[in-house]
Order: sequence, then C-alpha cells, then structure tokens
Amino acid sequence: MKVLTVAVPCYNSSAYMRKCLNSLVAGGNEVEVLIIDDGSTRDNTLEIAREYEKKYPSICRAIHQENKGHGGAVNTGIKNASGYFFKVCDSDDWFDGMAFPQFLAVLRNLVKEEEPVDCVFSNFIYDKVDKKRKFTMQYRRYFPLNTVFGWDDIRPMDEAHYVLMHSITYRTEVLRDFGLSLPEHTFYVDNIYAYEPFVKVKKMFYCPVTLYHYFIGRADQSVNEDVMYSRLDQQIRVTNRMIDFAGTLKDRELEKNQRKFIIHYLGAIMMITLTMLIRHPSEENERRRKALWTRLKNTDYACYFRRRYSVSGTLMNIPGKPGEKLVNMGYHATQKVYGFE
Repeated sequence: MKVLTVAVPCYNSSAYMRKCLNSLVAGGNEVEVLIIDDGSTRDNTLEIAREYEKKYPSICRAIHQENKGHGGAVNTGIKNASGYFFKVCDSDDWFDGMAFPQFLAVLRNLVKEEEPVDCVFSNFIYDKVDKKRKFTMQYRRYFPLNTVFGWDDIRPMDEAHYVLMHSITYRTEVLRDFGLSLPEHTFYVDNIYAYEPFVKVKKMFYCPVTLYHYFIGRADQSVNEDVMYSRLDQQIRVTNRMIDFAGTLKDRELEKNQRKFIIHYLGAIMMITLTMLIRHPSEENERRRKALWTRLKNTDYACYFRRRYSVSGTLMNIPGKPGEKLVNMGYHATQKVYGFE
C-alpha cells in the first residue's frame, strides 16, 4: 500500500501542470499520483499525463474522463486511490521541495499507529505572483505540535483562520466511509471537501511544515473576483449545501469541539459569500443575502445566532452605504494580506 495518494485534477492544464507533477513525483515510490484529465479539449493535458505515467510507472497513473468539473475529478481520485492517506493538489499548485520529505516521514510513522489517524494538517502558502511577502496559513496556536490529538485538545480558531483543502490530508477510508460525493460541474466544492468529512474524524495530527503552494495570479482563476462573481450562483449553491449539512449535525454523535470546528468553517464560507453579495449591490443580491441568513436560521438557530451576532456577522448586517463601506474596507485589507485578485 502506498503511504499517500495525491489526486491532481487537470483541465486544459498543459501550461503549468509539469511544475505540479515534478514536485509530486519527488516523493518517490511511497506516493501515488493520480493525474485526472477532466475532459480537456484545448491542449495536450492528456498527453502530458500519459507521458508522466510512462516515465514514472510506479508513481503516476493517468486517468481520462469526460468533463465533470473539479468535484467530479476529486470523486474519481477518491474512488481510485490506493494510498493510506489522500490529498488533492490542483494542477496549478505544487508541493514544497523541502517540506515534502518531512511530511512523508510523518505520514510513514502515522501509518504504524495502533489507533488510526484520520486527518493530518499542514501549512500552506498563498503564492501570489510578484508578491514579495507571501502569507502562510499556519495553525500553531490551535493544534498541538507533532503529536496525535483529539477534539478536546484543540483551541478555538479566530475568524481569520480556518482549514482549507490545501491544509488537509485525510485517511482515505475516512472519505470512503463517509461516502463523500462532491457535486459535478460546480466550482468551490473544495469548501465541501474541507467541511463534511470532519464528522468522521476522531484522531488528528499537525505537521507544522509549509507543504502546499497555493498559486494565485492567473486571470481565469476561480478566486479572481470577477470570475468568482460570474459564478456567484455556484458559490451560493455550495453555501446552501453547507448550511443544510449543518442541520444534520444535531443527529450525529459529535464532540463539542468537533461541532464548533465544523460550524466555524461554515461561518467563514458564509462571510465570503455575503461579502461578494454586498460588494455587488442590487435588489437581487440583497434578496439572496437575506435568504442565506433565513436558511441558516431555519436550519440551525444556535448556529445562526452565533454567526449573526458575531463581530463579522454584525458588520455584514449594517444597512446601506455605511455597511457597504465597512465590508469593502475589510475585503481590501484581506486582499492585501492574502494576495487575492
């Protein structure tokens, strides 16, 4: 069994996927790299995937499928993974050459644990083109260092911190036992990936290395604001699914901090979606904004109350131009730190 499977969703990725793949094959034979060509039509993505499969037959596997979107490609990765642990690396991102060997050494030891470790956290960096000071998301204040821990051992995160797909490595069977199936042909489903499976997570580990380079700078990226606004209906669709999932938590046997951790992430995604709606004022977007709060209130009142009357929730509900101005100020401050377009 491989220690780690890395799924690489690729869609017309020939211009940049080699940098990603080169960083992954450096892990050697303990790593399985699933290069998933998601129906590319405009370039030679599939040919490059097969080239790496031929050059690294014990590491790489090329999988071609009809276009299903990022979520469909991740689903394919989970289905085909043979590694004990599972991670996603988007084709324009890459693993750090210094951190990857250290991270693999940690995974190698965790495989030997009597009680399985369900999730391994690591740091990631917002690698913005031409930005000299790049922001690293790390979790030293919240997770115990270099030890297996449970939910009672974590500390609450502040509103500026949360885990993303880039910081998460799941035990593969956690995803399969949960039955994770991401929506196809939908953007921003990585938010679901970093949210729903945590109801199955019991034991965790934090490896404080900056493993993942999250590339920011292409005009067509999903995190570009113009692109994101053009797909706002999909962001809302994902947020609504996350709200509805929160309504199922009361029927699950969850630890107190586990539920707080999950709800904290929902709150972060709510704030992102609401920010986009407020930054593009219209009667329709005001209706959408109110509908999100109403949906959360009707689904989980305790969660609604905690989010609505938090500092950020209060700011999001200041009416008129003053509210818009404050949201825009907060957006630009965050943009400056992280490097979003």
